[in-house]
Amino acid sequence: MKLAFVTDPLDGFKIYKDSTYAMMAEASRRGHEVHVFQHKDMAFEGGRVIANVSRVTLTGDENDWFRQDVPVAQMLTQFDAVLERTDPPFNMEYIYATYLLELAEKQGARVFNKPEAIRSFNEKLAIAQFPQFIAPTLVTSDATRIKAFHAEHRDIILKPLDGMGGIGIFRVKEDAMNLGSIIETLTSNGHATIMVQRYIPEITAGDKRILLIGGQVVPYCLARIPQGTEIRGNLAVGGRGEAREISARDREIGESLAPTLLQRGLLLVGLDAIGDYMTELNVTSPTCFQEIRQQTGFDVAAMFVDALEKHADKWND
Repeated sequence: MKLAFVTDPLDGFKIYKDSTYAMMAEASRRGHEVHVFQHKDMAFEGGRVIANVSRVTLTGDENDWFRQDVPVAQMLTQFDAVLERTDPPFNMEYIYATYLLELAEKQGARVFNKPEAIRSFNEKLAIAQFPQFIAPTLVTSDATRIKAFHAEHRDIILKPLDGMGGIGIFRVKEDAMNLGSIIETLTSNGHATIMVQRYIPEITAGDKRILLIGGQVVPYCLARIPQGTEIRGNLAVGGRGEAREISARDREIGESLAPTLLQRGLLLVGLDAIGDYMTELNVTSPTCFQEIRQQTGFDVAAMFVDALEKHADKWND
C-alpha cells in the first residue's frame, strides 16, 4: 500500500517511544510505501484537496533514522490510506485540517481515523456518551454547580476539556482549599466549560491506557503511575509506565466500546481508565505502542497494520 502519515515534524520524533514511528517501521517492513506531510502542507486547490507530500525511507539507524524526499504536490486520493497522527493541542488549526481531510474523504481518500469522528469525540467529553462506565462527572462553566458537586463528593478533580499531557489538572480535597480560585482560572470566570470528576483513589495504581484497534482490545495496557507527590500519571509529567495484562473490568469496557467506535470511524482509540472507571477516549494520536511491546513482547504496531490492511479497501463503504 501507499501510506501517507499526517505528522508533526519527523526530526522531533523520539523513535524509542514514538507510536507513529512504530507504525511506519512495521508498514515499511511489510513493503508498504511510507509518505508524510503536515497539516500546513494541505490545500484545497482546483476543486481538489492536495498536499505537499514527501516519501520517507527508514534507515535503521536510531540516530539518523530517516531520509525524506523533496515534497511533491499530490491529491490525497492517490494514497491507499491517510493516517492522521498529529499530536494535540486540538485547536482551530487542527479542526480546519479535519475539514480538509473530510473533503478529501468525500473525493475518495481513506482517512484513519475519520475526520468527522475526530471532531465529534472530544477526548474528555466523549466519555459522557457511555455513562455506565464513568465515575460521577460534571461538565459545566457554572461555579455554583461545581461547588455543589464538591460538597457532595468532597474530593474532586477539575480539568479543561482541551488539555493534553496532564496540563491544567487540579485536585481539591475536602477542605476546598483554593476551590474558588481554581474554578475562576479554569473557567475563565465562567466563560469556559470544564470537566469535574469525583477523585478515584485507584490512581495510585496507575492511569491505564487501553488500546482499541480495529474493533478489538489489545490484551495489554500501560499503567501510567504517578510519582512522588504528583497526582497525575501522565508520562509527560514524569509518570512511570508499567505494562500489564488488562483486567476483566478493563476488557469489559473495551469490548463494549470497540465495535461501536470502529463503526463510527475510529480504527485506533486510546481508552484511559482509573480503577473501574473510564476517564478519557483519545482519538487524535493514541500512543503507548512501544512501551507495551518493550515490556511484554506484544507487537501493537503489527496488530495496527493488520487492521489497516483489513479495513483500507472498505473504509468509506
